[in-house]
Amino acid sequence: MAAAGWLVAIGGARADNPGYDRPGIGFTPAVLGAGQVTWEQGLPDWSLDRVDGVTSRQANIDTLLRVGLGGPLELQLGIVPYARLRSGDQSNDGHGDSSLGLKFAPSAEGPFTWGLLASVEFTDGSPPLRADRRQYLLGTQFNLQLDARNALGLYLEDVRAGRTNRTTIALGESFALRPDLNVYTEAAWLRVPGRGSGGLAGAGIAWQATPRVQWDVGLDRRLAGAAPRWLANLGVSVYFGR
Repeated sequence: MAAAGWLVAIGGARADNPGYDRPGIGFTPAVLGAGQVTWEQGLPDWSLDRVDGVTSRQANIDTLLRVGLGGPLELQLGIVPYARLRSGDQSNDGHGDSSLGLKFAPSAEGPFTWGLLASVEFTDGSPPLRADRRQYLLGTQFNLQLDARNALGLYLEDVRAGRTNRTTIALGESFALRPDLNVYTEAAWLRVPGRGSGGLAGAGIAWQATPRVQWDVGLDRRLAGAAPRWLANLGVSVYFGR
């Protein structure tokens, strides 16, 4: 799972913490200050799918490290220290592929914000957990803060691997139940190489346990077509800023 870029800012932590890139589909269109770091950890993130009559289940301990470079730029390092894939009667575990990304998000006043994320995923995971070839991602996030409690988001993503590309378009809405607790809903359309297109939708919760620690849980379900049958996330994010 990627991050929910449409989450409403929670409580007073916003002054120092620009937000996290999880949970949900997309990312927060804001970058960390120079030298600041966040650690975002899946505990795990999980998926279930069925292709050509074979059911597969995968659990990933996804780790994302974000480092502020100064100005509108942020460096991102993604690793998967442990993953487990069960496909039919076969089970495999090991470490997944790593990724390196760069986020651009200009500072903006007012309710509208946007950002760009470019990354490359390497084929350095354990077989058969690694991808067949490198994947190059370009994502764009647009956010509109309607009021102090409500926010809308639009996420556009293209992932290219060789001569194929995977496309995602996601819409999301977030609502702050209280200063430390957000709920969100999301819906996405996907085009998957060799499988066609499909859609999924879901919801989740993000709880700001402290100004520096956020817990998240969420669930998405396939609506139609070539989307995963289920996606689930459970994770924690920690902000190491000044």
